[in-house]
Amino acid sequence: MASPDSFLDVEQRNRLPTLFEVLSRRTLAPVDLFSFYIYMRDQQRSVDYLDFWLDVSQHMSLCRHYVRELRRSVLVATPDIERADSKRSSAMLENLENLGDIPLVEAGPSRLQSNEKDRDADHRLSAFLRSEGATSSHSPQNSIGSQSAYQTRSNDQQPRPSDGTRNGDSNSPGHTVARNDIRASAEKILYTYLLPGSEREIILPETMVSTIINLIEDDNRDDPEVFDPAKDYVFQAMERDAFPGFLQAKALGNLVPLSIIARLAFALISFGGGFWGAFYVVLRNKPRDIRCWVILPFAVAAYFIVSYQYKIDPAMAFIGYSEYTFMNWAPIREPYVRKLLNKRALVTAAIAFLTAAALSILFIFVPGTML
Repeated sequence: MASPDSFLDVEQRNRLPTLFEVLSRRTLAPVDLFSFYIYMRDQQRSVDYLDFWLDVSQHMSLCRHYVRELRRSVLVATPDIERADSKRSSAMLENLENLGDIPLVEAGPSRLQSNEKDRDADHRLSAFLRSEGATSSHSPQNSIGSQSAYQTRSNDQQPRPSDGTRNGDSNSPGHTVARNDIRASAEKILYTYLLPGSEREIILPETMVSTIINLIEDDNRDDPEVFDPAKDYVFQAMERDAFPGFLQAKALGNLVPLSIIARLAFALISFGGGFWGAFYVVLRNKPRDIRCWVILPFAVAAYFIVSYQYKIDPAMAFIGYSEYTFMNWAPIREPYVRKLLNKRALVTAAIAFLTAAALSILFIFVPGTML
């Protein structure tokens, strides 16, 4: 979930958001994660990449919750005398204390983690899970390694919160995340998106996929660093191929493709009716008060043809609404996007007005001829 500070940043941000800000839920409609999910599903037709990102982010959150709860339970439940007597307890406590306080923030691509402290914290988290996994029993008999055990989400399902919490069995009271949950989460990602022939397989470099498969199945790893190369690759692909089109559609316009095509059809019909009526009143030498009626079809035609050309409905932009799906409108809440759309709506409305006025004046004042 986005923190209150992130919403303060929204008010101060005088620019379009970045992809990472959208994925980490730091933006508002119509450039929020929900809008991006719909765009990837309906227009880009590559929602599996976004689902992979969300599942890997949830896996990182799951690991962070697990380590935080483990650290808390060990510190509270282990008496000082037992810590001193037990070498294993002492070693675990030392490892947990070295981790420090794990922040519950959205995990981003490693190349965007400019803060050395954050990179180091994620590295120590993965190292701890690897060391703990080496002492755990993840034999083939105990592993949840059955591809049929996982149900994939349909394309109509919406993004889930990535807090990573779930109910599971644990030997420690009060735990909401068990160690097996982390293993199951890693295997679910593997069997859903990465194994060749899987139902929602995403296209990644073959060497990258082979490395991840070996790390999970052969080395029994389930720490977040296993998916870092694939996560960075998917992020760069979305940033390069999908995100510019998303900003073009949502920050510079407020219509979906089906609505845009419908407006083109209405514009052509209105232009046809307007020109038919205009030539009729001119060729029949009708008086100017009757010719003024040609303003109506030309105004409608100009409005819709400009909406088609610039992919924006000026009237809906002025009242602060953007189209999510066909004829499904929602308020524009991102301040900078609203200002941007208002400026574009003003320009497009002026173009529509001038087009309609020019055509109307032409046919109203042109000399008539009686045929």
